[in-house]
Amino acid sequence: MSRVNPNYLQLKSYLFTGIAQKVAAHRNAHPDQKIISLGIGDVTHPFIPAVVSALHKAVDENASLAGFHGYGPSCGYPFLREAIAQEYARLGVTVSSDEIFVSDGAKSDVGNIQELFSPDAVIAVTNPTYTVYIDSNVMAGRAGEALPDGRFSSIVYLPCTRENGFVPDFPERATDLVYLCYPNNPTGTALTREQLAGWVDWAIRNRSIILFDAAYEAFITDKDVPHSIYEIEGAREVAIEFRSYSKTAGFTGLRCGCTVIPKELTAAGPDGAPVPLNPLWNRRQCTKYNGCPYIVQRAAEASHSPEGRRQIAEALSLYHGNAAGILAAAREIGLDAFGGINSPYVWLSTPPKMSSWAFFELLLEKCALICTPGVGFGSCGEGFVRISAFGTRENNLEAISRLKQI
Repeated sequence: MSRVNPNYLQLKSYLFTGIAQKVAAHRNAHPDQKIISLGIGDVTHPFIPAVVSALHKAVDENASLAGFHGYGPSCGYPFLREAIAQEYARLGVTVSSDEIFVSDGAKSDVGNIQELFSPDAVIAVTNPTYTVYIDSNVMAGRAGEALPDGRFSSIVYLPCTRENGFVPDFPERATDLVYLCYPNNPTGTALTREQLAGWVDWAIRNRSIILFDAAYEAFITDKDVPHSIYEIEGAREVAIEFRSYSKTAGFTGLRCGCTVIPKELTAAGPDGAPVPLNPLWNRRQCTKYNGCPYIVQRAAEASHSPEGRRQIAEALSLYHGNAAGILAAAREIGLDAFGGINSPYVWLSTPPKMSSWAFFELLLEKCALICTPGVGFGSCGEGFVRISAFGTRENNLEAISRLKQI
């Protein structure tokens, strides 16, 4: 009989599956009630006009023999890779187009990147953290044994608490890889330039690699918060960066993102000699991925145009306004709230002595609001819930009114 990969048997239920089941049960019990979701980070603003125009144009191209596009380059069409390189140039950062790999989204890439590293590589993650970082390493057999508290024996956890401002301390033991997501999901907090430079220096000293998830960089408003880790001197030698169009251009359903792997970045080979990672990721993508669709890449390209950037800024202002309203409402009713300034997420404390899941159930039952229990992102998330600012303005205002009823 064929044998299953035993690592999959260590996986817990996916967080949002459990939430969906509880919400479905509530809907069945209250079929006439309007439920407002402040949970999953799905956008509600429609495609900006520049993206819609590019989609139509690309579809029309493919309706003709001369303009039809079949298989594209696995790592992305040159026009989009160059547009992304120009976006980095606007930050004062040099990234060449062949260091940029276009994909169907950051989630896929942050889950797949671990394939480049040895099975015994030691990883570090923040606690709480985006669950894909952990689950993908569990699947690969790199996480060790599941512990009673939900952690894994071979993973190094970096607590992020209100006491340390949700900024992790450096690992106490050597790690090969560290996952950093800033602006952060789920806490909504950000790293200053000095704090991020500290991590780059740590990685250089310890010969570690930072896997930097920058999916929410477009929400940054503070001038002292870098939009890219490559704004920090030395980062090209120690960091891989992931970017997404999901939360910026509203591509949660269209799917597009990119990963940047500088040519200087290396890891040790079997003999200890440095091996460049850029060509290895290129080889991986050519083997396992047929490339993001042409029409999607043309739409992504349009989001980088002057008009596209202006329209995106207008769309993001809606979410910034939603976050500001949630922050103010939470503090008005006496709950501590963090994030929501450089991020679309508000990290909301639960009432005293109430667990994350208990508060989730209270908001669902009493207010018909959906949030995400913080403990689902890790043990240090207990006592918090994540609130998303991605709703419509109308729904967000109604959600704030309901929240104040508590």
